[in-house]
Formats: sequence, C-alpha cells, structure tokens
Amino acid sequence: MPRGMVPRQPARGGRQDKVRVGTGALASPPRAKSRGPSRATGSAAAPKGHRNASGKPAGSSAKIKGYNPVAPERVAEILQRLDQIYPDVTCALTHASAWELVVATILSAQSTDVNVNRVTPELFHKYPTVAAFAALTPEQLEPDVRSTGFFRNKSKSVVGAAKKIVAEFGGEVPKEMEKLLTLPGVARKTANVVLGTWFKLAEGVVVDTHVHRISRRLELTTNDDPQKIELDLMRIIPREKWILFSHQIIWHGRRLCIARKPKCAECALENVCHAGDKTWSTVEMHKNAKA
Repeated sequence: MPRGMVPRQPARGGRQDKVRVGTGALASPPRAKSRGPSRATGSAAAPKGHRNASGKPAGSSAKIKGYNPVAPERVAEILQRLDQIYPDVTCALTHASAWELVVATILSAQSTDVNVNRVTPELFHKYPTVAAFAALTPEQLEPDVRSTGFFRNKSKSVVGAAKKIVAEFGGEVPKEMEKLLTLPGVARKTANVVLGTWFKLAEGVVVDTHVHRISRRLELTTNDDPQKIELDLMRIIPREKWILFSHQIIWHGRRLCIARKPKCAECALENVCHAGDKTWSTVEMHKNAKA
C-alpha cells in the first residue's frame, strides 16, 4: 500500500486524537513521515496551544475551499484504495447457475450470506432445477427456507419466480433488466446482482444495506431511497466499475465499516472519510455524513 494511505493508529494507552466536527472541510491526506516522535508513541493529542510548522494549531485539519465530496479526484481516490484492499472480490452467495443466484439473493433479504449459504446447498440438492421449484407450492418450500427469516414471503417469491421462468422464459433466467423485474420477489437489487455477477452485465449498481450505509458515510450520496442512491452512484462511478464497486463496498461493510461500531482505526479509507459516526478519526467529521 502506498505511503501515506494508512491512517495513524490509536495510542497504546487507548487515548484518541481530539476530533473536530464540521460540515464543509476536507482534510488533506497525511503527509509523509516526519522526523518527529516515533510512531510507537501512538497518536496522543498535542499539548494545548502547540502549533505545527505552518503556524496552525496541532491536529487541525487543512481546509480546502469549496469541498465537494463527489469531486472526480476524490471518487477516483476512493476507488483506487478499494481496488488495493479488495482487488478480486465477488458475490459471497454460493451458487452454480443464474437460477441459484436468483434464489440465494431472494433468501438473503433480512438475512446474512453466511446463513443463506448454510441453507442453499441442501436446497439445491433437493430441488436441482428451476422446474423442480416450479412444481412446488409455497407451503412445501417453507420448511426448507424457514431459518432465513420471512420464509412465507420468500417461499412465495421463489416458487412464483420459478413458475414464471418456466412458463414465459423457457426455463432460463432472462438477462434483460426489464424481464428480470417481472419475476416475483425480484427488484433492482436482485436483478443487478444476477446481471452483474452471473452475466457480467453492468446495468446498475447493487444497493444493499452495506452500499446504502457506506455510500452515505462516504458522502457519495445524501439520499436514503435505494433507487435514488443507485442513480447517484451511477452518475459518479465509471460504468466499468459498477459491478466490482458493489462487491467491494459489501465486503468492506462486513469486514470493517460495520454498522454499529466501524473499525475506523484499521480502515485504509479513514483519512478520506468524514463520517459523523466514526469511532476514531484523523480528519474533520461531518455530522450529516452518516447512515
């Protein structure tokens, strides 16, 4: 990882830098290492009144006029760092066909991928084809998917989608957004997962709970509606990055940028993130930048 990207770590004694909270300034990335105190001393706050070489109070953020959180250079920096952290990530849902991915994605709503991956191997062994699912009633499927939660609605969606694929699409999952959206239980998130992961078609950006939360924390959107968030991300992220970006943010949300207590001190995006709910920061925090 290039020098200057890794944020300073908290002091061993548990002390944290004092963080300024604001709404408009972007702190510059950390400069190259100086010949000051050893890194082993941690990042304890400087003595009150102490000033750095520029004459500004120590620990203050260098302000940039006209801060724009979706400026092309900032978005490019975020994408570059994500590429370094998560270069080859893909969908974590276990699947061996487009249909299996449709089922797994429907089951993943309000559940975890880990939990879904416990259920689907036996499920796909028991019902190996779309036609096998289409022959079921929702009530027959319910016991097999009960542990994923909301099992009645999910059973109706899976069986309904299977029946429609068999009846109208020759038993093959369509690879057009408009057709996918006609399937019961399939909205844009599921359609984007299937198109991007299986068919390698960048028709949109997957907006799941992680993308929703982290894109707001990073100030890439101020919207709360998933469809509006998707449109915002499609405007600022190059199309060739849409598929990978979604996977990267989802993995980042699982590993570091978790909802209740993000691991900011371990995050390589820390010094370009001004989220108001950070647990540790070397830059100014913006109170409105949060999920």
